[in-house]
Amino acid sequence: MKKAVSLLLALCMLLALTACGSAPAPAATPAPAPAEEPAVEPAAEQVEEVELIVFAAASMTETLTEIKALYETANPGVTITYNFDSSGTLKTQIQEGADCDLFISAAPKQMNALDASCDAEKNPDGLDFVLQESRINLLENKVALVVPEGNPKGIESFDQLAELLKSGGVLLAMGNSDVPVGQYTQKILAYYELNEEDLAAAKVLTYGSNVKEVTTQVSQSSVDCGVVYGTDAFSAGLEVVDTATKDMCGQVIYPAAVLNISKAPEAAQAFLDYLCGDEAMAVFEAVGFSRMA
Repeated sequence: MKKAVSLLLALCMLLALTACGSAPAPAATPAPAPAEEPAVEPAAEQVEEVELIVFAAASMTETLTEIKALYETANPGVTITYNFDSSGTLKTQIQEGADCDLFISAAPKQMNALDASCDAEKNPDGLDFVLQESRINLLENKVALVVPEGNPKGIESFDQLAELLKSGGVLLAMGNSDVPVGQYTQKILAYYELNEEDLAAAKVLTYGSNVKEVTTQVSQSSVDCGVVYGTDAFSAGLEVVDTATKDMCGQVIYPAAVLNISKAPEAAQAFLDYLCGDEAMAVFEAVGFSRMA
């Protein structure tokens, strides 16, 4: 009897263990999916705002105005502000402390007077405004003899003009002595051995404070002829009857340089580099400027 009871107890224990071992394991709780991060918009590119102040000879008004539109379109953030006048006036303004990043003169004389690398003869005041290594000869122009519509005096050449000035039979408009176009005209008068003071006393000369004033006098027929740049004659639609040779007045060179007082020298240099490129040169050449070799 005891043996039967023991067997029965052992059997019950075996069945209990088997039931426990076969019980299903609780299902694993899935890990929560990571929250989706909101998309980050790329930051807008910051455009650096810079204003370039360019002092340039009055004879470049039309071309540089056209170039300004091209450059500002291709270079967002850059604003070009021009100051156009005679090179002598611009040189004086720079000397007196005017803000300027880039200077373009209609003759080397005014640039030399601001360039510390020039000797005392060219820079008598020892001024130091040109950023060294930036100065270049940008363009060449021509000096032209122009007449008003219809050419009432029938002027055809500088040779004829010289004879008419001697006889007092003509009224010529020229630039002042501190204006490059006036200085080129003085050389032409000297070439023909004409005395400017005597001509002025004879009232056969009138003057303009820059080349645009001379051009206006001819356009309005208030004079019989004038000496201007070929590019200004083109822009004003004036008739050119003769062009001065190098022997008469020398080569007409337009130097350009970044100034060492510039607040944005790198931007100024970039614009000067652009002026030397094909796109800007096409604008210059269309009115009669020539690229320097």
